[in-house]
Amino acid sequence: MKYLVLMYADPAATEAMTADERAEVFRRHEALHRALEGTGEMLNGAGLAYPRDTTTIRWHEDGPTTTEAPLTDGREQLTAYYVIDCASPERAREIAERVLDFHVVAVEVRPVHDSFGMGEA
Repeated sequence: MKYLVLMYADPAATEAMTADERAEVFRRHEALHRALEGTGEMLNGAGLAYPRDTTTIRWHEDGPTTTEAPLTDGREQLTAYYVIDCASPERAREIAERVLDFHVVAVEVRPVHDSFGMGEA
């Protein structure tokens, strides 16, 4: 089963990180990527630009409207994601727990019910 692992952080805290803290976050994610590639569970993933660089497009009867801001205005914002393929929801949660730290303060795990370009669902 495929799962989307959505990572949330405070962009202000991200910008305030020291070079050593950034390097530690990078090392942890690289180690997890290597481990999950080794098991075949990592399909893809990416870090995202800062929320200030986000455009939200909403549907309205008169046509789409755009806002130069993320969908929500909370302190924690979506900052990265992984798409993983693993045997169970418990395994997906186990993987998600490995990305929690001083930087990634919340993680959502969602089953993927329909996919393209990632093999069979």
